[in-house]
Amino acid sequence: MKYLITSLHLFLVLLTACKGQTNYSAQTLEKIREVENNVTGNLILNDEPPSTILERMQKYNVKGVSIAVIEDYKVVWAKGYGWADEEEKRPVTKETLFEPGSISKSLNAVGILKLAQDQQLDLYTDINTYLTSWKFPYDSLSNGKKITLADILSHNAGLSVHGFPGHDINDPFPTVIDVLDGKKPAVTDPVRSMFEPGVMFEYSGGGTTISQLILTDVTKQAYDTWMYDNILKPIGMVNSSYSQPPSKKNQPFCATGYLSDGTPISNKYHVYPELAAAGLWMTPTDLCNYIIDMQLAYQGKQNSKVLNDEMVKKHLTPYNNGPASMGSFIVDLDGAKYFEHGAGNDGFSGDFYGSLEDGYGCVVFINSEEYRLIAEIINSIAKAYNWKNFYREPKKKTSIAVSDDVIKPAEGIYLYDQSWAAVGKRNNEYHFYTSGTYAKMYFSSPNTFFNEEFPAVKTFISDSTGHIVGYKRNVDGKEYPNAIKITNPETLKSESMVFHEISLYLFENKRYAESAAYLKRAVELFPEDLELLLNLANMYLYNNEYDKAIAIHKAHLNDDVGNNYTWTSLLQFYIDYYRDKKNDVQIFEKLYKDLNLEWEK
Repeated sequence: MKYLITSLHLFLVLLTACKGQTNYSAQTLEKIREVENNVTGNLILNDEPPSTILERMQKYNVKGVSIAVIEDYKVVWAKGYGWADEEEKRPVTKETLFEPGSISKSLNAVGILKLAQDQQLDLYTDINTYLTSWKFPYDSLSNGKKITLADILSHNAGLSVHGFPGHDINDPFPTVIDVLDGKKPAVTDPVRSMFEPGVMFEYSGGGTTISQLILTDVTKQAYDTWMYDNILKPIGMVNSSYSQPPSKKNQPFCATGYLSDGTPISNKYHVYPELAAAGLWMTPTDLCNYIIDMQLAYQGKQNSKVLNDEMVKKHLTPYNNGPASMGSFIVDLDGAKYFEHGAGNDGFSGDFYGSLEDGYGCVVFINSEEYRLIAEIINSIAKAYNWKNFYREPKKKTSIAVSDDVIKPAEGIYLYDQSWAAVGKRNNEYHFYTSGTYAKMYFSSPNTFFNEEFPAVKTFISDSTGHIVGYKRNVDGKEYPNAIKITNPETLKSESMVFHEISLYLFENKRYAESAAYLKRAVELFPEDLELLLNLANMYLYNNEYDKAIAIHKAHLNDDVGNNYTWTSLLQFYIDYYRDKKNDVQIFEKLYKDLNLEWEK
């Protein structure tokens, strides 16, 4: 009965998703079925057959997927799956708009290259030459070298701020200058030099935001307006827009974003005033028009609709021997070259690939943060269309059943290299957790396991009394240093971020006393880190130790925590985070009353 219900659910979702989709030729439909029915992860267990897209969506709790595929420099099919908004029962179609994030940087780069082409700026001149509403504050870290737009577009500028969290649509938004200076309501650090430009690759959404300001200072126009009129519309991205928040006309087409656990983003999606770095709403078909325009121009088959040949080469050629060109990443797979850019905003992910020698490519967007599904779908597309040197065959392994009684002694936190991992139980299933990923454990023997998500095979190590004290790590026959199980957090020494991450993992799994124990040790080691102290107070609250919690909050209520947060604003940030994660936050109502703070329901 359970199998029947699941199959019926998948059929209904597929039926809903297919409404309004274009009719294709028999040959194209066969290719679509080939892509849809041959999706796998990094391994195949016990000779099981490949999954369908819908089955993988269910596995990863992804609500909606949108795909467009390029063959012979044409979009040969595009299709949506699942829900743009599950609650509204609004399906994903080819017209559904996604906000996947950093792909915005690729089109922004085309805009900057267009200004250089039109001789409105020079790519190799000090950025302060073109900045009029704000100046970049050089300091000793830049070592006397000037930053250029070529540096910024290729992430060679040595600048800080990797990426940006979004803002709730009902909250105040920072201006671009607020973001660059790290001033409220911005929630990121100022964009400043980390080291001198031109030394090495360092991804920086902060740098991209400087290029956004340069574009508006030079053109004297709103960024979204200029980009639509001069880049998006000419290329054929007529349904796409950098407007944040989306216009009323586009809002009915916007997908709702979902966290990895399936929780919808507050008010459906977040707003990004960092338009150039993360603010582009688009469809896969629209983005394919950009890919094809660049492919044809790069091959000399047709002029680009926006860039001349020189600028196309800059956009698709690695800069300073790094992985990035001016606006994209160049991937060399045994001589087969592709340009690519992945993306991720709150509740959204995406990626595109375009071959530089052949007319192949694709775009995959999802309204989830579960990027693994994107990689699996792209791999299936590459196999179906025989992309040169791209497809990666999954490994085949055999697993055995192991009882919970055998796994239970392994529960705990482990340290390895400069990172950590955990073995625990969630939703009645044991998992291996590291780097933000809950990975299912598959066993080849009672003490040896592997995961689909990570390459290492792990073998538990026991002491003379039979207690598990760590695990060995082996990747393709190569041994790595053992991971060591933490038996007493009171003696642990590590970086503050490690303590923070471990405590958050334990909190997510409602192990509040253990989370508090790690935070207590962290506060001893890093007494100046008030965020750790605030988190400790919150864990005391969840662990029903109210007196300890309120004592800490009272003592620090008027403190400045740093990173643009006061103690009270950071407390509210965490309450909002707990609420978004569906945790009970009413326990804070009494705290707010006793602290004479206004409670926000």
